Amino acid sequence: MRQIFLLILLFIVGQWLVKALRRHDAQTSQRSGANGAAGAKGANGPNGGARAAAPAQLAEPMIRCVECGVHAPKSDSVVVAGQPFCSAAHAQRHGARPAGRDAR
Repeated sequence: MRQIFLLILLFIVGQWLVKALRRHDAQTSQRSGANGAAGAKGANGPNGGARAAAPAQLAEPMIRCVECGVHAPKSDSVVVAGQPFCSAAHAQRHGARPAGRDAR
């Protein structure tokens, strides 16, 4: 019975110590964050302050190729006559197709 009571007591003390250490780390990081931003403008600190201040980048928009239907990043796409293509070869192939009455 004493052993169970001792284990429970050790568990409670361990949890208290973990919470106290986390609280201390949080307070320390808040203090260094406030002082670091005011003291060193633009300097890369040990915590990578420049990366933390940069805004998160959004994902690049995707376009659907008129020829094959594959989705490709907008920066890699080719736009011909207002229609997006995944590659220049698909734009040429689509342009070489007969249109109108000749398509029959």
